[in-house]
Amino acid sequence: MNTPPIVSPEDWEAARQQLLLKEKAQTRARDALAAERRRMPWTAVDKPYVFEGPDGRLALPDLFDGRRQLIVYRAFFEPGVYGWPDHACRGCSMVADQVAHLAHLNARDTTLVFVSRAPQADIARLKSRMGWTMPWFTLTDSFDADFGVHEWHGTNVFFRDGDRVYRTYFLNNRGDEQMGGTWNYLDITPLGRQEAWEDSPAGYPQTPAYKWWNWHDSYVPDAPPDQKWVEISDAGEKAFRNHCDRS
Repeated sequence: MNTPPIVSPEDWEAARQQLLLKEKAQTRARDALAAERRRMPWTAVDKPYVFEGPDGRLALPDLFDGRRQLIVYRAFFEPGVYGWPDHACRGCSMVADQVAHLAHLNARDTTLVFVSRAPQADIARLKSRMGWTMPWFTLTDSFDADFGVHEWHGTNVFFRDGDRVYRTYFLNNRGDEQMGGTWNYLDITPLGRQEAWEDSPAGYPQTPAYKWWNWHDSYVPDAPPDQKWVEISDAGEKAFRNHCDRS
């Protein structure tokens, strides 16, 4: 194996700083792309899709679970898929293993669900075996084919405005491999992270960065940020800005 050169700590730091410039440029480009994504046009979903859940049949608006944004990952777990009936597709299972705690998405008015063609009994067994907790529904119609994921995995994003549902975004193939983290999921939604620093259309919900963060078992809907955490995060931001000013 041809390894990189071995250098002094000073030369290593110089090389890191050079690469950091490119990494920061990539971060800014990613933020700009997310801002453009928030301005993509939407398309109305008029077809009445039906899913099976643990408690019976549901329509697409029901999957939002009362929130405005919905992310749907089409996972392959069904007869004919390699691993059936003990496992879902290996790639889809890796995606499932990476899903962060859903409380943080829920706190941003966002619901994440998985859908497959396996019956609910098999889905419940698989989730228990693998330790997965995301809502997982059974497809009963052409939902996956209609939204680009009949033969391969993919992620669709929807927005609910009252009784109306709109498709706002879609990704698949290597686009799916980055998913799992809270920030990556929020960045593909129409409302984004909903933080004040973001470039979003006028009128979009936004709150100060950091302040809404909470322990995953401590979120309370519509509760104001914890004042002690506000003070701590303010102090941290100030220290960071001072460090940057001296650098």
